[in-house]
Amino acid sequence: MKVIQLQVGHLGTNCYVVYCEQTLKAGVIDPGGSADAIISEINKANLKVEYIINTHGHADHIAANDAIQQATGAKVLIHHEDAGMLTSAQSNLSMFIGGGIVCQPADQLLSHNDTIAVGNIKLKVLHTPGHTPGGICLLSDKVLIAGDTLFAESIGRTDFPGGSHSQLINSIKDNLLNLEDDVTVLPGHGPETTIGWERTHNPFVQ
Repeated sequence: MKVIQLQVGHLGTNCYVVYCEQTLKAGVIDPGGSADAIISEINKANLKVEYIINTHGHADHIAANDAIQQATGAKVLIHHEDAGMLTSAQSNLSMFIGGGIVCQPADQLLSHNDTIAVGNIKLKVLHTPGHTPGGICLLSDKVLIAGDTLFAESIGRTDFPGGSHSQLINSIKDNLLNLEDDVTVLPGHGPETTIGWERTHNPFVQ
C-alpha cells in the first residue's frame, strides 16, 4: 500500500490517499478541506479513486467530500453511527465554527470488521467509538489510519456531543493496543507514531 499524506483545511487535518501500486485504484481518507490540492495529487499519480472514507463525521474530516466525489465519482463510506453527521451542520459541528458544511449522504455504511478492497489492498474497519459514536480506524498490514482516536502520545477529544472518555480508552485498549509493536499509526492530526511507542509512552492509556 502506498500512502500520500496531505495536511488539509483550517485545522491541519491529515488526509491520506492510499492506493494499490498494481492497479492504481485508490481511496481518499478524511478529505477535510483543500479539495484542489487533493485532486492535484490524485491526478499527478494517475489514480482511480473508488472510495472516500471518513473515519468520523466531524467537519474537519468531511468538508471536501462532495468536491472529491464530483471530481472522481467515488463512493462515500462512513460508519453507520456517524452517517447523520454528513448531512447536519449541527451534528458535524461546522455551524459552531462559522461554517455550515452539509455533504451528500453516504453511499455505503460501515460496521466493525468490514473489509474495504482498494485494488489489491484490504482495509479492515475497526469501530473505535469515543471521539464520536461512529469513529473508526482502518488497518492494512502494518499501517493503522487512526482518525481522531489515537494520536502521538495523546488521544482524541471526548468533550464534543456523543463523546465518551471511558469508551475511547476502551476502544484503544481493546482494538488498537493489541496490534503488533511495529504497526505504524497515521493519526488524524499531528505526526505519525507506532503502536509499540504508544503502548509504552501514551499517558492516557497506561
